[in-house]
Amino acid sequence: MSTTPLIADDSRARRNVIVLVLAQAILGAQMPMIFITAGLAGQSLASNICLATLPISLIVLGSMLAATPMSAIMQKWGRRAGFFVGAAAGAIGGMVSAYGLYLGAFPVFLAGSLITGIYMSAHGFYRFAATDTASDEYRPKAISYVMAGGLAAAIIGPQIVKLTASAMVIPFLGTFLAVIAVNVVGSLLFFALDIPKPPAPSADSPRGRTRWELITTPRIAVAVTCAMVSYALMNLVMTSTPLAVVGCGYTQNNAADVVSVHVLAMFAPSFFTGHLINRFGVERIVATGLVILASAGVVALSGVELGNFFVALFLLGVGWNFGFIGATAMLADAHEPHERGRMQGLNDLIVFGGVTVASLASGGLMNCSGGSAVEGWTAVNMAMVPLLFLAGAALLWLMLRPDFKQN
Repeated sequence: MSTTPLIADDSRARRNVIVLVLAQAILGAQMPMIFITAGLAGQSLASNICLATLPISLIVLGSMLAATPMSAIMQKWGRRAGFFVGAAAGAIGGMVSAYGLYLGAFPVFLAGSLITGIYMSAHGFYRFAATDTASDEYRPKAISYVMAGGLAAAIIGPQIVKLTASAMVIPFLGTFLAVIAVNVVGSLLFFALDIPKPPAPSADSPRGRTRWELITTPRIAVAVTCAMVSYALMNLVMTSTPLAVVGCGYTQNNAADVVSVHVLAMFAPSFFTGHLINRFGVERIVATGLVILASAGVVALSGVELGNFFVALFLLGVGWNFGFIGATAMLADAHEPHERGRMQGLNDLIVFGGVTVASLASGGLMNCSGGSAVEGWTAVNMAMVPLLFLAGAALLWLMLRPDFKQN
């Protein structure tokens, strides 16, 4: 299904992609910063170590809760307004989290995490914004290029952590102060964004399908399922990684390096993922992503040497890239422009609902499912199996349907 009117050239889309790539690089840097430090900070603040990853879970929960309102804001006032709201929430969340660390108050730190989730929700719409002014042919490439901006974030974020984590008397306080600066500087990019505000619907405008009709459309249902599984599995394992690395006797800098390699692997394939989708079809790319995610689990279960962590997290990043970008491209091609606000918000509500459950489970599996870090890490990676089966079965069902047409 084509969802974009005929576009003579993609000059405007290419300009917007440049802005969004830079935003992904600068504003996106706070995500590895937070994922490296939040679990370790939570472990030091929480009275029960099973709650160590609760800050990350609340970030994802905040993103889930904000998905529909954020989509509505962008549908009514435009992408720029929504992205400014997201950056402001990121700065406020960093401020509240820093204050929680200063007080040594876990509930305050959790409140900052929940607010940060609003930023994470807005950040998730960068990939959809890349398609707004793009032609059908350029759309998968636009999504890929914007996601590729995460390469710089993968370098910038962990390096900031190394410089700031122990820069102040209170561990990680400097990191969360740096998060505030990242949001303030990064938000300036959105003044250069050139995406028209969606026109207000007239009385005779097409209303499109209801949310129920959209989510029960086979192609949309499978796209959302595969996106949710890809993101949930990535979050499940990545959330526990710093705890596992440190728990197995390595240093915080080792943990930062492992996460850095992981985030690089998440975004490096984006330079060619769009081309692969155009050449081999989106379903094959999503399926390849699921296979690579399974391979990450196999490597992680085979040992806890530092090399195992690096290889497993590298594969986890590549698998997420193919699975999530492929599912995003599949979804973008399955709904009409006037259904954008309704469908994209619903998609992120479901995706981040699954990610919330995964991140909540991650800390419990890691810290409370065995007597050692090794047993916890094993439990985390074994938990990947049912979700991989769900996504694989859904994709196979779609491809075996009589009305299936490969894109």
